[in-house]
Amino acid sequence: MEVRGSLTKWAWLSIAAAVLTIGLKLAAYLLTGSVGLLSDALESVVNLVAAIIALVALRIASLPPDRSHPYGHGKVEYFSAGAEGVMILVAAAMIIWSAVGRLLNPEPLEDLGIGLAITAVATAVNLAVGLAVLRAGRHHRSMALIADGKHLLTDVWTSVGVIIGVGLVALTGWLPLDALVAIAVGLNILWTGSGLVRRSTQGLMDHAMPHAEEVLVSEILRQVTEEYPDGQVHFHAIQTRESGRERFVSLHVLVPGAWTVAQGHDVLELVEDRLRSAIPDLLVHTHLEPIDDPRSYEEDTAGFDI
Repeated sequence: MEVRGSLTKWAWLSIAAAVLTIGLKLAAYLLTGSVGLLSDALESVVNLVAAIIALVALRIASLPPDRSHPYGHGKVEYFSAGAEGVMILVAAAMIIWSAVGRLLNPEPLEDLGIGLAITAVATAVNLAVGLAVLRAGRHHRSMALIADGKHLLTDVWTSVGVIIGVGLVALTGWLPLDALVAIAVGLNILWTGSGLVRRSTQGLMDHAMPHAEEVLVSEILRQVTEEYPDGQVHFHAIQTRESGRERFVSLHVLVPGAWTVAQGHDVLELVEDRLRSAIPDLLVHTHLEPIDDPRSYEEDTAGFDI
């Protein structure tokens, strides 16, 4: 939990970047009157709110397990990512609404050179911070930071599109292009927001661990069975799930009924140690059963056997 608590520094970095870019982009909009630049500034406001939500989620997730939450508080990160996705969708709708109004009633733009230069600086800030936050999120498997980093990088592409669009307005003088770029930006943001909502929903539904990690679990268990000849050890009802950074594996371990409790316990310890060594932040739950008792095979689960 100490590692998760240290992740809040990335949320603070994201908050600082959002405050800075909001100021820069609003200045660019006020100088130019470009609805494209306004849409870019609105997304940075969403970035700020999202970063604050991520900070709160990471603080809650860092709390240790308690009587009411024996598996920890990791799932709060999925709520954070889902809330960020919903806010992105709202921001996209606002951007498209403003752009359609400007498309119907085009207005001249001013001081485009200065406005675009300011936006370029804000874009560089978002690019650097977004890459750093996304890298930290993937390294620590933090859904809140991954969502925040992806949002910042979406903002980067939004800004690049706006800069190109407004730059073309300056070159061609065709004012509707400013609004069309803003609409394209809004549609792109809609796609990003829907993806975040979808991924957070999967996490809240106790989605299984990634296929590659389930294959690793199967390989480790298969190696254990090979160390005990004549089929003395077998595994079934293997189930996996994710909850924030934590991963969970539960399985039934079948051994000869004539074995002592100590012999069976040694197998459980071996399995748990090897799984935890191979997959960080893994919680393993094992259930010991006699291999020669038909009742050991009666439980119907959605898990898999090896």
